[in-house]
Amino acid sequence: MPDSSSKNTRKKDRQVDLDNIGLEIGNKPPQALDVEEAVLGAMLLEPSCVDQALEELSPSCFYDPRHRMIFSAMSSLVSEHTSVDIITVSAKLKEQGNLEAVGGSVVLADLSQKVASAAHIEYYVKILKQKTIQRELITASYEILKDSFDDSVKVDELIDGAQSKIYNAIQSNVRKDVQEIGAIINEAMSDIEEAQKSTGLNGVPSGFESIDRVTQGWQRSDLIILAARPSVGKTAFSLNLARNASVDHHMPVAFFSLEMSALQLAKRLMTSESGLSADKIKGGSKLEPYEWEQLEYKLKALSQAPLYIDDTPSLQLMEFRTKAKNLVKNKGVRLIIVDYLQLMQGPSELRGMREQEVAAISRTLKATAKELDIPIIALSQLSRQAVQRQGGGGKPQLSDLRESGSIEQDADMVIFIHRPDFVGLSENPEDRDKTQIIIAKHRNGETGEIDMTFRSGEIKFVEMNDALDIRAGQMSYDSAMNMESNEFE
Repeated sequence: MPDSSSKNTRKKDRQVDLDNIGLEIGNKPPQALDVEEAVLGAMLLEPSCVDQALEELSPSCFYDPRHRMIFSAMSSLVSEHTSVDIITVSAKLKEQGNLEAVGGSVVLADLSQKVASAAHIEYYVKILKQKTIQRELITASYEILKDSFDDSVKVDELIDGAQSKIYNAIQSNVRKDVQEIGAIINEAMSDIEEAQKSTGLNGVPSGFESIDRVTQGWQRSDLIILAARPSVGKTAFSLNLARNASVDHHMPVAFFSLEMSALQLAKRLMTSESGLSADKIKGGSKLEPYEWEQLEYKLKALSQAPLYIDDTPSLQLMEFRTKAKNLVKNKGVRLIIVDYLQLMQGPSELRGMREQEVAAISRTLKATAKELDIPIIALSQLSRQAVQRQGGGGKPQLSDLRESGSIEQDADMVIFIHRPDFVGLSENPEDRDKTQIIIAKHRNGETGEIDMTFRSGEIKFVEMNDALDIRAGQMSYDSAMNMESNEFE
């Protein structure tokens, strides 16, 4: 690990001098020194201007270092509950050792005379914020330029860093106003009225009525962890979710598969969509001519669905962020699924510290969901404790999430897939396909257990009512065939 002194040295080397940049390109950095003087003068004359300026501005909004010192002195006085005027500001600057640097008390007296009217403070503040954003964008662009010439910086990190620098340059100077509770309640009432009028969900549908009843669909900016032991059906269930959203509701979905190839996933989707057995899709047994027709007919909707699959192995965290941003921007993606979290590559400096690396991955997934304002479903492995634990019906618990407690902390929702027969808790043949979807954590709603059936031959999850209807239909069909054969005998 590099020592902190070398890091600090590199950081100092990378500091941007806006004046030198301006000289290089033949332009002055964006600035409005007369407006800076007007703001400081207004603050010296009118107490109300002090509060307004401090709420909107920071020392970095002032280009002139002397103005920055004066503004910082005023900020310190307000923090100490001391009134702001020429005398107190002079005393504070003297205490900080900056009075001579700004030009003495005479400069403060001149500032108070240069403002035409304190009533224009709002307009002055707006100008300074605009100039600050321009300077921040120049700084960000210059840093991006330097990184682009640095061969030691990976391209994926360069792209992600460039996007973050530009975003931060804008957002750091855009402050959200404080809102009154009355206005917020009115907005909430409008949302409730719209929800009452609408018969659909307010999130991305899962395609399972019993789940959507609890979640109202996968909600924007949520990180949903879908966890289970190996071979229980995490990938199959997540593919069902992706298929239901993209095929039935035409919502663009991105599926990042770090374990299986895109071709393998496609064959799984073809199996569940066509109703044919997995053995026939894999080529273990031959398809009949009518089954070829059935396959082509059933796959029409799937082939036209807005479902995007990325099967990059050992996907780098920064590469994922870049791809996710592009998919949301260019393809309008409404849901992202990652299969699975522990196979992602975290920051290089955390390699070898697995718990911290997984924590960084889960934090980044949550931050990405919030930044892109879409739900992200991340699959996760469970530790062996889920099987070895005595009691509790062998059901997984939040503490079973593998390798990091941060996964539970960062997740808005944690869902477990539990199959009693898989952990040896049931030997009844009728229980072989029974599955429980356990919502163990739900930050914005209720938790609970939902019974389902996993039709392994079709790699498909169905709700209990659907499974009973299918079974009843099959029994009716068998009975009818038997009666027909008896009539011929």
